Amino acid sequence: MAAPDRDREPEFQRIQRRFAAHLRDPDRHPAPEGIEERRLAVYRNLFFNNINGFLEKGFPVLRALHDEPAWRRLVRTFFEAHTSRSPYFLEIGAEFVTFLAEEYRPEEGAPPFLAELAHYEWMEVVLETADAPALDGTTVDGDPLSGVPCLSPLHAVLQYRWPVHRIGPEHRPTEPPPRPVWLLIYRGADERVAFMEINAATARLLALIGEHPTDSGERLLARLGEEIGHPDPAALRAFGADLLAGLRQRGLILGIREGRSAN
Repeated sequence: MAAPDRDREPEFQRIQRRFAAHLRDPDRHPAPEGIEERRLAVYRNLFFNNINGFLEKGFPVLRALHDEPAWRRLVRTFFEAHTSRSPYFLEIGAEFVTFLAEEYRPEEGAPPFLAELAHYEWMEVVLETADAPALDGTTVDGDPLSGVPCLSPLHAVLQYRWPVHRIGPEHRPTEPPPRPVWLLIYRGADERVAFMEINAATARLLALIGEHPTDSGERLLARLGEEIGHPDPAALRAFGADLLAGLRQRGLILGIREGRSAN
């Protein structure tokens, strides 16, 4: 697809582009002629402060790790350098996460976990604002081992190099742990977003529930045992029973459907 011919743009579009470029980076892009500096300052502050305020609320831990000058430099770099893929204001958080993961060149001495921490905080916002699921063909009562456990879609299984759920002003790790960190973040029955640290086996069981939506809990545990080569099926079944009961208590299992057994 050919690039737009800027020479043929209407004059008002050229002015709009110059005005937008100036608002994003006034040091490098002069304002269009004929606009009073006082008015330009109002627009510059308004646009930047709106973005800054949204990011401060959406990424409170990330904000707390920066002093005021460092934070404003980070937001300013995002504001000036990132080209958003979405025109919606509510997608600013996702754009910021993309910027940190793919485009940002951290300052010397910046924490190495910024991108993962931002993603973790953004996922909380995603789950807070997601539409609540509806029960479909499930019963609230039932045994999640003999029946099919139906997971709420309001959850995410996340893997990180850094323990992002523990990071804060008083805890700034400089080296990642030897093993990846698995987190289950979810919106529970009380409509609050929470998280729990899980292990790789639990993460895989949750993935299997989604991959085999007609399997009973027993069948899912049998699949898990086959994959990891677990030597004690009875112990694995007990682990699975406790785990599924805990997920139901937290509101992650919405109900039970009839399904295939493990045999």
